[in-house]
Amino acid sequence: MATYKILVGSYTDSIYTLTFAPSPSSGTPTLTLLSQVHVGPNPSWIEAHPSDRSLVFAGLEQTDGQIVVLKYDKDGKGHKVDAATCPSGGADPCSLLLTENEVIVANYSGGTLATMPISTSPPYTRPAELWILATPFEDGKPGRDLSRQEISHPHQAVFNPLNTTEKELLVPDLGSDKVWQLTKGSDGHWAIRGFVSAETGGGPRHIAIYGNVLYILLELTSQLAVYKFNSGLPTTHLTTLSTTKQSPAPSYMKAAEILIPKPNRSFPMGYIYISNREDQHPDGDTIAIFSLEKGEEHPELVGEVRTGLRHIRGMVFGGEDDKWLVVGGAGREGRGVGSGVKIYERVEGGKGLRQIAELDSTVGSKLNATAFIWL
Repeated sequence: MATYKILVGSYTDSIYTLTFAPSPSSGTPTLTLLSQVHVGPNPSWIEAHPSDRSLVFAGLEQTDGQIVVLKYDKDGKGHKVDAATCPSGGADPCSLLLTENEVIVANYSGGTLATMPISTSPPYTRPAELWILATPFEDGKPGRDLSRQEISHPHQAVFNPLNTTEKELLVPDLGSDKVWQLTKGSDGHWAIRGFVSAETGGGPRHIAIYGNVLYILLELTSQLAVYKFNSGLPTTHLTTLSTTKQSPAPSYMKAAEILIPKPNRSFPMGYIYISNREDQHPDGDTIAIFSLEKGEEHPELVGEVRTGLRHIRGMVFGGEDDKWLVVGGAGREGRGVGSGVKIYERVEGGKGLRQIAELDSTVGSKLNATAFIWL
């Protein structure tokens, strides 16, 4: 069986390349560090170009937010393209979305959404054409978490797969408790045309869509909000569920990532996978698994997997039929204890996860992993 190269974004100054061998001659799957590229502080989000996956963009999560570009060879070894480094359009870029010719950046602390033309050939970026949209914020709304919701905090940008007539951008905003809906105007720039309201104080972090349902992951309350979501029609709130068996979740826990891998021949049933950070349990943070067997409008928590990791920010499915899940712990409070990288295999048709490989702890503890790309 082939080996896989996995890129790792981090809370260090580097992006790392791991080699995952599902079936080595030893018979036991292995996960090893191949190389690293120094890029600058906190490359916490990484994204490959949709038509040239050897071209990778990263956001440097810092006050003077930057975008850096890397080029990788077929062996997973890369270098930073210094001439392509440019501003992100705000402080702490935490999510990038790439199209063939545009990068869309959610700047968390800057309260902005920024776009810039890109290409698959040098110079790769065109910073002179950087465009910035300040996301709205209504100050003084009762019920907000004032320590985290003092301004707008856009946390992600994804396309709405239900809108088949025009591209619609969805942007969860942790600060405003909204998911912004944007479309492109005649001037080629994105404009807000509406929003989906989340529960006050919930803090929308990431979203996913399955069927005609929008799932909003609420970081501050560790909840999954479920909405009927037909493009062009009013959105209906259906239910809100805890992302952990501890209901309500302790205030120190913060939900982070939500994934819904597309059903396939190996895993025909739909499941939602959610990471829960900062669990105080000695066996670390959990990955919650919700079944959609009763329909996408009725997710049911059917399992929790203890990872031994702390502060799980990023996890990504990969391999044939999305068989494997790479999971990273950035460490307690984003640093140190509990940092590491593990590979899980989906079992029981996707209802469960079984750990099959782990990066050596002396190496993994130094990565402070936050994001992944399967090359």
